[in-house]
Order: sequence, then structure tokens, then C-alpha cells
Amino acid sequence: MIDLASSFFHSGLSFWVNEWSLVSVCRYQSTYMGSYQTAELIETFLNYQENIKRCVCIIYDPQRSGQGVLALKALKLTDAFMELFRNQNFTGEKLREQNLTWQDIFQEIPVKISNSALVSAIMTELESVSPATQSDFDRLVLSTNPFMEKNLEFLIECMDDLSMEQQRFQYYYRNLSRQQAQQQAWLQKRRTENMSRRALGEEPLPEEDPNNPIFKPLIEPSRLDSYLITNQISNYCSQINGFAGQSFIKLYMMDAVHENN
Repeated sequence: MIDLASSFFHSGLSFWVNEWSLVSVCRYQSTYMGSYQTAELIETFLNYQENIKRCVCIIYDPQRSGQGVLALKALKLTDAFMELFRNQNFTGEKLREQNLTWQDIFQEIPVKISNSALVSAIMTELESVSPATQSDFDRLVLSTNPFMEKNLEFLIECMDDLSMEQQRFQYYYRNLSRQQAQQQAWLQKRRTENMSRRALGEEPLPEEDPNNPIFKPLIEPSRLDSYLITNQISNYCSQINGFAGQSFIKLYMMDAVHENN
């Protein structure tokens, strides 16, 4: 992947991506088992996308590509997400106003890879005499343990991280509920006191005291991490589902071959 990114960079690669016109590759990200949903990637790519029109981030997974599937994606950040990220305002209220879900962080641009006639001719000349390559034999491997185990392991880690995020929000809402109850009790006491003061002809006291700690607003935790974790969980589930389907096809084919023999 380093050699691939280096050659792209030095050639100043731009290419056509389906309905998009000419786009520029601004960032190359090698990933392991599809793990790329990080705040660091978003922050870095945001700077590119704000300054370069029609730029995309290329995500390449060599591990999945070794399973016989070219794991190559072209991504861009959605406009709605970029606006929230600039303001670092990922509160529940703001997300509901923008109608932004965890699926609205990235927009995947369909990629179609093709070679010119000249390149195809050269590749044909460079092909080995052997009718099959090592990659062809790798696609026939029936074992799914290494790939599935890693995906399930990462999926479990993401579920644990999501559980910790949920505990943070539960702690925040417990504190918020406790604070609101304290505010209501304080206001009720102050109103009762003001009624007594009015009866004595005295000026009522203000019903809000900015110096009182119970009126200090609590900072709501950002939902960005939980959105990224949820997005990553969805990615792992899609990989497991796709790879399991391919594995079942291979097993059924081999079962039919054994029956015929």
C-alpha cells in the first residue's frame, strides 16, 4: 500500500469516478480489516476537502483484497457533517435539528476501475505461462477462521467501546435529572419565600441565582465517538455477512464436486 500511495502521489493522480467529473485523490488510507472510522482521519481529510474541490479519500484494505475482493473505496465527508464538525457541536439536540445519523458521516463514491487497451495488452504480455496464479489458488481456500475471527474480535471490541459510550451518556442524563430536580426544589422554596416577602411588603428575590452551582449548565458529551463506533460496527457486520456468503458458496460448490466424484 505504501508503494501504491507513493506512486499515486508522485503522479498527481486524478481520475473519473462514475457520475463525478475529474476528481483529485487527496488522501490515501491503508486500513486493516476495514478499520478507518477515526476522528484523526476526519480531521485530516476535512482540511483537504475544504481547500480542494472534488477531492476524495481512497481507502484500501490489503487484508480483504487478499481474500479475492478488491477492497477499494472512494469516500468524501457529507456537507451536513462537515458543518457540525467545524463547530464541534455534536449534541443530541443539534443532531436532531440537522437530521444527521451515523450513516451520514461519509458518502461513498462508486468506483469503476478499467485499463486502456494498451495497458491491457502489456499486462497480457507480462502474464506468466501458468494458467493459474497463487491468488487464484487462495480464492479456493475453504477455511474462514483467520478472517472471521479477526472481524469478530474487532466487532466485540467495538461493542465494548459503544457500551462505554452509552454509560457516559447515562451518567450525564442521571446528573442532568438530579440537577433539574434540585433546581425545581430550589425554585419552589424561593417562590414560597417570595410570597411571604410580598405579604410583608418587601421586594421579592430573583428566582434564578447564577452563583448557585445547581444552575451551572452541564456539558453534554459529544456523540461523535459513538457515531464513529456505530459506523465501524456496521462495516464489520457487512464484511462478515459478505465473507460468510462467499464461504457458503465455496462449501456448496465443493459439496457438489464431491457428490459428482
